[in-house]
Amino acid sequence: MKTATRGNAAEARVLAEFVRRGFNVLVPFGGGQPYDLGVDLRDHGLLRVQCKTAWLTTDGACLRFNCRSTDHGRGRRPYHGLADLFGVFLPSRDAVYLVPLDSVGGFNGRLRLAPPKNNQQSGIRFAADFEIGKWTDEKLRALSA
Repeated sequence: MKTATRGNAAEARVLAEFVRRGFNVLVPFGGGQPYDLGVDLRDHGLLRVQCKTAWLTTDGACLRFNCRSTDHGRGRRPYHGLADLFGVFLPSRDAVYLVPLDSVGGFNGRLRLAPPKNNQQSGIRFAADFEIGKWTDEKLRALSA
């Protein structure tokens, strides 16, 4: 599947989840915007969402997604200050996650699907904690402030 097709599928799936939860969603006109969706937080501003497609790591214990833009010509750039969170779609599980930019760093975001073999809990980002259904209106508003 082409990169653009995967990106469109992720954007559509994230948009559908927000709409299903009763939010009005705006789609920026034209290409090249630093975010894919604007979520209207009803009198609390606009939440800028950058949509990403995730894939499973080789061992299936984690999902991974790119945290940098693929803007050709200027190099890969971070989204800090340009978007508020990542809307991450994992096609193999038909799951959507909302991940604040500050929750991941570097070039790749990782969320753990299975517990580590050494049972470490500290510093682990479990995917279940970022499932879209766990996000309340208040939690989303805090990101746009």
